[in-house]
Amino acid sequence: MTEAAQVSLANGVAASVNGYTPLRALCILLRSRIEAFLQEDLATQKLRNVQAQTRIALDVIIEALNRYSLPALSLSYNGGKDCLVLLIVYLAALADHSDLPSSLESIYIVPPHPFPEVNTFVASSSITYHLSLTHFSRESMKAAFADYLAVKPEVKAIFVGTRRTDPHGGKLTHFDPTDGGWPPFMRIHPVIDWHYTEIWEFLRHLEIPYCELYDMGYTSLGGTTDTSPNPALRIGEDTYKPAYELVEDDEERLGRDR
Repeated sequence: MTEAAQVSLANGVAASVNGYTPLRALCILLRSRIEAFLQEDLATQKLRNVQAQTRIALDVIIEALNRYSLPALSLSYNGGKDCLVLLIVYLAALADHSDLPSSLESIYIVPPHPFPEVNTFVASSSITYHLSLTHFSRESMKAAFADYLAVKPEVKAIFVGTRRTDPHGGKLTHFDPTDGGWPPFMRIHPVIDWHYTEIWEFLRHLEIPYCELYDMGYTSLGGTTDTSPNPALRIGEDTYKPAYELVEDDEERLGRDR
């Protein structure tokens, strides 16, 4: 996460491209960055896998945009690495959308005892990426989504950054309607089959700024009472490698109590 990356994004937000709104300028910037990445002749198989995963994610998002109007779509965003990748690809896919609003519909389900660093990153990145972010603090995600859809009845489908190795992610597909008493909406999972290392290869190769807790050894972010730096990254009594140095998917949640 370099200063140059932050400057590049800031310049993209501030720019007005051929009279377009700032959101469209940002979408065009991110699309050009992703298109350049997809055209690279990369030396490592890991990055070639990320190229393939990015193409799949774009296809899923484009399918969603064909199925639903933009006002019927929302994004579940909590500032974490997975939904950040999803957001970047989503914005790139919107570059040619005919009727972009000034900001994108989204929901932040605030965990109990949130990290100040996460809240700070959510606040700053929602401005950077033009998110119209509604906050809900409830005892469960089910209750939070029910409250959200009660005030946003036009939303019919929500992009979610769940991956296969997340709790309850094992049997999900790209499009899954809710069930089991959940409020009715379509869950869309463009990054469901991304591996942990692929998430980090994408963010670091494209130089996307991310929450500072990841550089302190946190690999999965919850709240302050149930999340610690990942013990697999410990290199001293209170020192940890950054999150992107973890390799194994099944070690991602070792710092989580639940």
